Amino acid sequence: MKEVLIKIEGKEWQDALDKAFKKLNKDAKIDGFRPGKAPKEVFIKKYGMTSLYMEAAEASLNRAYELMLEKNGDDIIVAQPEINISAVTDEYVEFKFNLTLKPEVKLGKYQGLGVKKETVKVTKEEVKDAIEQTRQRYIENIDKEGQVADGDIAIIDFEGFKDGVAFDGGKGEDYSLKIGSHTFIPGFEEQVIGMEKGEEKDINLTFPSDYHVDDLKGKDVVFKVKVKEIKEQKLPELDKDFFLDLGMEGIETEEQLAKQLEENIKTRKEAEAENKYLDDLLEAAAKNTKIDIPEAMIEEEIDRIIKQYEENLKMQGITLEMFYQFTNSDEQALRDQMKEEASKRVTYRLMLEEIANVEKIEVTDEDAETEAINLATKYQMEKDEFLKLFGGIEMVKYDLKMRQAIEVLKK
Repeated sequence: MKEVLIKIEGKEWQDALDKAFKKLNKDAKIDGFRPGKAPKEVFIKKYGMTSLYMEAAEASLNRAYELMLEKNGDDIIVAQPEINISAVTDEYVEFKFNLTLKPEVKLGKYQGLGVKKETVKVTKEEVKDAIEQTRQRYIENIDKEGQVADGDIAIIDFEGFKDGVAFDGGKGEDYSLKIGSHTFIPGFEEQVIGMEKGEEKDINLTFPSDYHVDDLKGKDVVFKVKVKEIKEQKLPELDKDFFLDLGMEGIETEEQLAKQLEENIKTRKEAEAENKYLDDLLEAAAKNTKIDIPEAMIEEEIDRIIKQYEENLKMQGITLEMFYQFTNSDEQALRDQMKEEASKRVTYRLMLEEIANVEKIEVTDEDAETEAINLATKYQMEKDEFLKLFGGIEMVKYDLKMRQAIEVLKK
């Protein structure tokens, strides 16, 4: 942490005070004057000079920030500075900046770490399972006569009663119940088995003692159930019609499907193996690296992680506030949970930056431009649009440099 004092004085400070007066005078209530029309000396007499200080100081902050950066141009600031007003008078305002500087990174051994990449294999059983999963996506529900059996879908109306009174959340109409899914309380689905279309039945059950609704924990209830339809599920045959429905180019036989699914599984496994390999490399190199990471860097990384986490939740239609309610937690609990990951990310980033420095890795403007074009094409975007979202060409340069540093680790 480095403390820097920046003073705004002289004409700059007087101009800031004048602007503060003009702004505050617009809403000032002074006898004998309309708002904004009182002379400065009259305003000062009523409210005092100190009434202008905070407004003028706020207006001077950007200039103070510029001067701080000019004065400390050789320092690498790695977190938002903590800023306070250390003194303010009629003559000047003084800001105190507490700067978090990039910590010293002491690299240990970062090559020849003995980390091996996992060899990827795809078994026949995995391909067989993938084929079955593909068939499951095209499963057909066919009307069935007779009785409900395990694995069938029963379309039911139901209503639950406790002591003869219907309870909240215990009613449903045209509900598709997959027998064997265990989506209802224990014993319900088992008693639906054997019922026929149009049949009505009372199902007597006891709610589990750990049920999430207090009024129903361990209570005896009756569900009045009517079966309206019964459907059995039929897996498609691997025939011409199935491959036509599948719509995969060049896939017309089971053998061709198996080959394609094998390639898909292999691609996925290779990506997973590569990610694990990189994680293991970074972890091994980090064990040999010494860094005293400032707390402010970790806190800012936590902010970034939570922001991304919030975006992911939004895609599921969930807000952070809802998440806190569901998990019976709060922001501080989430921050505590994210701290280890944030510390790891900051460590890896600082370590890779130092490796890039030691190895004298440089990325040219031409390389960055080419990479930006390639990435924009990959994501089907215009280059300028991509750069705006990615953070600019300098961020592309940084990303390339970090990837080259990772290649050094692999040697």
